[in-house]
Amino acid sequence: MTATQEPSMPGPARSRPLTIAQLAELAGVSTATVSKVVNGRAEVAPETRAHIESLIRAHGYRRQRKRAHPAPLIELVFSELDGGYAVEIIRGVERVAHENHLAVVLTELHGRHTPDGNWVEDVLRRRPTGVIAVFSRLTDAQRERLDTRGIPFVLLDPSGDPGHQAPSVGASNWSGGLTATRHLLELGHRRIAVITGPRHTLSSRARLDGYRTALDTAGVPIDPALIREGDFHVESGLAQARRLLRLPDPPTAIFSANDLQAVGVYQAAHDAGLRIPQDLSVVGFDDLPHVRWLIPPLTTVRQPLTAMASTAATMVLQLARDEPPAQSRVELATELVVRGSTAPPPPPPKSRKFRKTSRT
Repeated sequence: MTATQEPSMPGPARSRPLTIAQLAELAGVSTATVSKVVNGRAEVAPETRAHIESLIRAHGYRRQRKRAHPAPLIELVFSELDGGYAVEIIRGVERVAHENHLAVVLTELHGRHTPDGNWVEDVLRRRPTGVIAVFSRLTDAQRERLDTRGIPFVLLDPSGDPGHQAPSVGASNWSGGLTATRHLLELGHRRIAVITGPRHTLSSRARLDGYRTALDTAGVPIDPALIREGDFHVESGLAQARRLLRLPDPPTAIFSANDLQAVGVYQAAHDAGLRIPQDLSVVGFDDLPHVRWLIPPLTTVRQPLTAMASTAATMVLQLARDEPPAQSRVELATELVVRGSTAPPPPPPKSRKFRKTSRT
């Protein structure tokens, strides 16, 4: 039989996913070759691998009843491993993994939001129980390869729109941005700046939309000069806060889209000789453990990172047991935590009054 012929099998079976033997017959290769592709082994010619992958996408792959059990581990993929954010995520996943006698494997993408092609090959070789991608996104081809191998995945705090078919766990970012800005408005601030995260990230856009909604609802005009884009790192918070504080009419409050940037705002205020909160109020986002030790302690929006991670780990284990979760997209509530970095705005500077004196 040639590679372009359909395998001979009864009509009803054609609509079902194919076994390794049927895929091998359809591709015109040995079952060992198909097995190598299915299990992510490297010793297959690229053209042959691509052909077999296309057949799997077209027909599906039906595992044999006596399939190998997945490795007792959860693959946790980070865009980057940096600071308390990652620690809180690891803590939540590890808690669920420990309860289920699983280990956790960490992978860092070194700032990228989409894994490269080699990552999928490595995952298929490790055959984890499931994959959790943090602040990242997978391509359609990567999702298909994991799905056809029976490796479930969940997106945690996804950087882009996860779509309806990708299970995901996030936080109420829009509500958090709204609450943070409303808090500053209620204190009397009207010159409220925001330092966002990268514009391509879903959470950053949602927090900015919450900020805009709060100002619009309060009837406060939105000044484009007070909206600055950061990258969720301390350095961008410092750089953007310095620019804001050099404006002819600087803000009396700054909402930072994450806690790390808020640390940079603190440094910028110090360099400018401003006191927090007497001269400048600051609100962050995340509520990482260290911000309560800043001087003054940071008012911030608590994002339940550990609970989000535990929820994602629970979902991936449900999928591994062929138990569809009740919700494919879970959004956990955020909460404003008021500490010492926010206060009413300082009074406007008094205008000097010169008294005319008559000469005698």
